[in-house]
Amino acid sequence: MWGMSETPLTGPGDAEQPDFDEMTRDIAEVPAVEVIVTVAVNLMSAAAVKLGLTEEGDKYKDLDEARKLVTALAGLLDASATEISSFHAAPLRDGLKSLQLAFREASIVPDEPGQGPGEKYTGPVYG
Repeated sequence: MWGMSETPLTGPGDAEQPDFDEMTRDIAEVPAVEVIVTVAVNLMSAAAVKLGLTEEGDKYKDLDEARKLVTALAGLLDASATEISSFHAAPLRDGLKSLQLAFREASIVPDEPGQGPGEKYTGPVYG
């Protein structure tokens, strides 16, 4: 198949396939705490976009998607609480709470306390 620039697109049989052995070695060198924190930060960033908290504002706002991301973040932090130090956990919990409060503010009909995204893991969040 040809792209817009008449350059062939790479496919399954092409020589430019990723080196999975190298990728495996790279990830093997990363401590679990770093992987957990990186995933948490990615979830936070995605949730902020879906909450309309970026420069683009409402352009990408989608509260249904934001709810899923905030709940996933809360579940990850709850499950990994004993695995990561408070040095890492405290700012992540603060960010989670900020996202939960932003969700409550962005909702036309706010959830009941304890029913918001991630609150089954964190308990009710109040501003």
